[in-house]
Amino acid sequence: MDLGSIIGIVAAFVVVLVAIMLGGNITQFIDVPSILIVIGGGFAATLVRFPLAGIGGAFVVGGKVAFTHKKSSPRDLIEEISSLADIVRKSGPLGLESVEVSDATLAKGVQYIADGYEGEFIKDAMERDRDLYLDRLQEGRKVFKALGDSAPAFGMIGTLVGLVQMLATMDDPSTIGPSMAIALLTTLYGALIANVICLPLVDKLDSKFETEEVNQTLVIDGILQIRENKSPALIRDMLIAYLPEKARAEFAEAA
Repeated sequence: MDLGSIIGIVAAFVVVLVAIMLGGNITQFIDVPSILIVIGGGFAATLVRFPLAGIGGAFVVGGKVAFTHKKSSPRDLIEEISSLADIVRKSGPLGLESVEVSDATLAKGVQYIADGYEGEFIKDAMERDRDLYLDRLQEGRKVFKALGDSAPAFGMIGTLVGLVQMLATMDDPSTIGPSMAIALLTTLYGALIANVICLPLVDKLDSKFETEEVNQTLVIDGILQIRENKSPALIRDMLIAYLPEKARAEFAEAA
């Protein structure tokens, strides 16, 4: 699990709840019509923007990546690829059949090598898998971005609805309070959903998109070099370019 995302969202809501409880009764900030306008309207507007068949999968993929944390780093992948190259040099491609691999993409490439596929086929298959995965991840980002854009907009719509109801019933003082609640709480709900959940997750997905793209491209390059039976030292030197400048020196020194 990506604890940063979970802790950040929970902490933000806790801060808001504590502030509410210190200033009054929390039940004053719960309004069902406001929730229906913001959440229902936001999801409805998102459904208009995307095909119904793909929105569920995109939402699941985006949420899964945003709230999970892969342990594979470029440095770990380089080390593992170098070890696999050493096995191939000593035992041949069949030596990879009994090797346990931590990364799913790397495991698929190892299986391709063990099965004896040509390098061109391996490259095309793995690049296609990478591109399709990144496309699904990008669709998930777009869904959260659409929700982040729609929630404040429907918060404003709810505010306008509440103001219209209030102005239309000014002669009845008992309706002013509920109408103002809808007017103000929809704006609050929309701001919270957009700025605490949706838009931060969009930034998190952007960051993870870049990380996944680098990691999977690194794996593909490493697998192709193993398929060509390059030496582990040469493969390590070629893949070190995927590391940041500072990490390169540390990695080379450790190696």
